[in-house]
Amino acid sequence: MFEALESWARSVVEEYGYAGLFLISFSESIIQPVPPDPFIAGGTALGLNPFTSALVATVASVLGGLVAHFLGMKLGEPVAKKVLGEKTFLKGEAFFHRYGVWAVLLAAVTPIPFKAVCWLAGIFEMPRFPFLIAALVGRLPRFLLVAFLGEGLGKLLLN
Repeated sequence: MFEALESWARSVVEEYGYAGLFLISFSESIIQPVPPDPFIAGGTALGLNPFTSALVATVASVLGGLVAHFLGMKLGEPVAKKVLGEKTFLKGEAFFHRYGVWAVLLAAVTPIPFKAVCWLAGIFEMPRFPFLIAALVGRLPRFLLVAFLGEGLGKLLLN
């Protein structure tokens, strides 16, 4: 099983490298369900530079988050009100206005779906600058940790 996983990860890294990492990180912050972490770790385990990998993933993830924020702001409120109901929507809005930056930071650092919080930040009209700062402050250390863990794992298992 490890050989198949290694072969697959190696083919992704060799074929797409940093561009693939960018695309995965960008799209995950908007809609797709696969987080970039395994690709960051796999890429660095197979030789990609951990600093570059973390930086590429961070920039892409934050840019994707900004797109999700924008889409949430422009498209999300009517749908959210229909799905949640007016009363729940207003409670959610009050909560997000109170804890918005912390919610973004928490989602950026943990396995909480980052894309969902990006959409909510837009739906509840969180200002872009605090959103951007929270996303950067959370994503970069997380992706650096994943990149260096991947590099260490690669050295341990592949050398």
